[in-house]
Amino acid sequence: MARHWSEEQAKSYLLSRGYRLLAENYLTRGGELDLVVQEGEVIVFVEVRQRRSSRYGSAAESIGAQKIARLRRTALHYLATRYGRDDLPVRFDAVVIEGSRDRHTLHHFQAAF
Repeated sequence: MARHWSEEQAKSYLLSRGYRLLAENYLTRGGELDLVVQEGEVIVFVEVRQRRSSRYGSAAESIGAQKIARLRRTALHYLATRYGRDDLPVRFDAVVIEGSRDRHTLHHFQAAF
């Protein structure tokens, strides 16, 4: 279950475009994957970011190098745990949402990082 309305929005958006949900809020000691979906043969790890305003930077800008490294480590853990291997075709995407629950814009960046 989504922890935040933005994750629910991102999930609905992806599912409406034919992605298949594999996991949400996959948590390990080292990090969390907001959404894990599948598009064809590709497993897609999706980071969801939401900002009410860009006063302190955009939602996309909030994904830094440390976060990317954590996502990659957590994705490798997911692949090893769920599939017993880490050589499957994967992609890292970001869904960024700017605004509030009632009024927002959503952008999907494929292979964002």
